[in-house]
Amino acid sequence: MSDLYYAAYNPDVLSCLANLSNDEVFTPPEVANAMLDMLPQELFADPDTKFLDPATKSGVFLREIAKRCLAAQLPGYEDALRIIDRKKMEGSPLSADDEAFQAQLQETIDHIFHEQLFGIAITELTSLLSRRSLY
Repeated sequence: MSDLYYAAYNPDVLSCLANLSNDEVFTPPEVANAMLDMLPQELFADPDTKFLDPATKSGVFLREIAKRCLAAQLPGYEDALRIIDRKKMEGSPLSADDEAFQAQLQETIDHIFHEQLFGIAITELTSLLSRRSLY
């Protein structure tokens, strides 16, 4: 078991940032969202649309695209999650609709992350940072 622990490489984000080269510049989320606002918003609702970040570093573009896809493909999911979370905190049983929604939410998330979002990192370090940010 300890071999598995040491074999898994999971660096601290701050140490990753300290080791970046001069050509690795991160895009702030506000800038990424302003750029995504320029796209036709119906792209995010279409489950067949594929998105590629050809030089992902922090994963901010993919993360913001994932948020938009989820909101467009499963409208009202945030409110439904709040209700389910409240029920769980109160110890109330979940209804069949709540459980069906949770399954649909997971299916939608899986689809977005496996079929719609793609990124090519320019270094191994930025690939790790992007994955950590996105997932």
